[in-house]
Amino acid sequence: MATEMQHYNQNDPATVLSLSQRAPSMLSKSSLKPKSKLLSVVSAIEEPLEWAELEQIFLACLRSSDDETAHLCLERLTTRFGAENHRVMALRGLYQEAEAKNEEDLRRILQGYNKIVDADPMNFLATFPSDAEAWCELSDLYQTQGMSSQAIFCLEEALLIVPNAWNLHARLGELNYLASQSGQEGAPANEKHLTEAVRRFARSVELCQDYLRGLYGLKIATDKLSTSQPARTAEAISSDVVQQLNNMAATKLKHIIKQDSAHAVGPKKAEIIAAQALLDQSKS
Repeated sequence: MATEMQHYNQNDPATVLSLSQRAPSMLSKSSLKPKSKLLSVVSAIEEPLEWAELEQIFLACLRSSDDETAHLCLERLTTRFGAENHRVMALRGLYQEAEAKNEEDLRRILQGYNKIVDADPMNFLATFPSDAEAWCELSDLYQTQGMSSQAIFCLEEALLIVPNAWNLHARLGELNYLASQSGQEGAPANEKHLTEAVRRFARSVELCQDYLRGLYGLKIATDKLSTSQPARTAEAISSDVVQQLNNMAATKLKHIIKQDSAHAVGPKKAEIIAAQALLDQSKS
């Protein structure tokens, strides 16, 4: 289904109303298309953007409680792309949610989602591409298999959905750091991964200044980068900046250790101990 079209703000009531009012003319146009799916594919009169716009109108009709028109839009999209099309299935789920009368109806819809996933679990993200948690889980699965590039890609996709998640930036920094130390891709790629790790850890700390995991990663990554041969690439970070980041991370780690070491328990205590060990190692 085409997606290269004007982006409509579905949170703007005026935009939603305007879109829903265009439904009759849009449905009239799409009704003139060939009935056969094969003919509609090869037909010269088909405009892919019209189908993408029809999807937007469908969503607008749902938001404006025009369920009858939304159903007509959904039927046209189903006829054109097929009931098994992932996007159509997702839109059908939205329509069913809008039609739900009670919690039991919603529970049945959720069971329907689960059946779709169980039938073809590998296509979950094709059906629900905006599920950040699913991208993170897939990243973890790839990493357990030693597939660093794929794991990094999945986390990057998650960050497109939640760009300010400092924990994900730190996790992406960890994956890049591990990739830089694996030696599987050669020196230039390793240097690039290490530089990217520093950037990701720095972004994590920028978003959450006292995030110990981000500070720990920034300290260890800048320690490593400062001892490597200076790279002459566009992605390279100057040695002065690396040193400044290193000093900042060390200072903040010392502050957190001093502040929290007395009352830290459980996982937090383990993090404090690891941070102190890293600082002690840097001194030696």
